[in-house]
Amino acid sequence: MKEQVIGLFWGSDTGATEGIAQELEKILSQKFQIDSHELHDSGVSKIASYDYLILGLSTWYDGELQSDWDGKFNEFCELDFTGKTVAVFGLGDQYGYPEWFVDGMGIIAEQVAHAGGRLIGHWPTDNYEYDQSKAEMKPGWFYGLAIDEENQGERTTQRLKTWTDQLTEEFKKRISASSILT
Repeated sequence: MKEQVIGLFWGSDTGATEGIAQELEKILSQKFQIDSHELHDSGVSKIASYDYLILGLSTWYDGELQSDWDGKFNEFCELDFTGKTVAVFGLGDQYGYPEWFVDGMGIIAEQVAHAGGRLIGHWPTDNYEYDQSKAEMKPGWFYGLAIDEENQGERTTQRLKTWTDQLTEEFKKRISASSILT
């Protein structure tokens, strides 16, 4: 079977998303080849070269995208995600901004789905307190992993472990299915 590479793309203004991306890379590189890219440095067009992706960002203020994603969102919207398998993670503050909790993740995930991508890594909304979120794909489920370092930092390590175990299985299934078809 051909070795598949997962492209990990993230944007970080304060370093929190960068820290999560580094931890994801560390955990997942035990099972997959991971190419990690800070969106600010790599640009959006590089995303198109991967069939398997993890996209990460924080949400700012009133549900706004992190600055790197915000500045390149129009270009991101031009990408075709047909045939691509994508997981997303987002950072937010559920108490400070309960009406916009991890909205950035939802904005990115919805665009991926709109552009033909297959989203994996859905995460339950249990154990979070917020009013609403664009990242909630259906009642009880986020598009991907929601992280609140401000208020639930003590849960991050376990959430990352559980999510990466889930992603490992989901990526392996997609990669296997892809290998059978080619």
